[in-house]
Formats: sequence, structure tokens, C-alpha cells
Amino acid sequence: VQLQASGGGLVQAGGYLRLSCTASGRAFSRHAIGWFRQAPGKEREFVGSIDGSDGTTYYSHSVKGRFTISRDNAKNTAHLQMNSLKPEDTAVYYCAAREGAISTFGRAFPYWGQGTQVTVSS
Repeated sequence: VQLQASGGGLVQAGGYLRLSCTASGRAFSRHAIGWFRQAPGKEREFVGSIDGSDGTTYYSHSVKGRFTISRDNAKNTAHLQMNSLKPEDTAVYYCAAREGAISTFGRAFPYWGQGTQVTVSS
């Protein structure tokens, strides 16, 4: 599975962005998609994850209620809708894929996209 993340950019605090993760390869619906982020000087952080088949989602406490993950298995695409953005959301955002259930651990995901920069100005 190869992943391509896109949709990042510069936005003011309180604004929104929608990130996309497009996958190539087989059986996209068998793969859970995870979103992670890494800010400068900080460790990679789990953002949220969505199951491949039933659409179950799980979010980190810091983004729950502001971010929403969705997917379209027919288009091999997942999205991360980010609302009410805060300066502390500034980071490089990565999508990742794994067969099976959702996970909050980056090491559980063998496939990663290249990352897209999100910058939130105050």
C-alpha cells in the first residue's frame, strides 16, 4: 500500500482544513487508516484512526470534537477534517495504514505517506 497525503497549508486560528490520504494498492477496505502529526522538536503524536470496514473512529483527547476522520473505500481515500484549528495543531501530518483494527500506536502501522504541513497562525 502506498499513501499520499495532501491538503495542508496555512490557516488562521479558528479556521479549518481538510486533509486527504489517497492509497494505491489492493484491499483498501481491509486497512485501518491512522493520522499522526509531528511538530518541530516534538515526538510523533497520534491524532485519530478509522477502521477499514465499519468506519469506527477513535481520536486523541486533544482533537476530539474538532477533527473528524472519514473514508471512501470506493475511491481509496480517507480524509481528516480539521475544524476550530489552534496554533498548537501546527505540525506535519501523516496518514498511515495497517491491515486489521484501528490502533493508536504508530509502530503498528507499516505503511506511511510522506506528510503534509499544517500551519495555524494566531
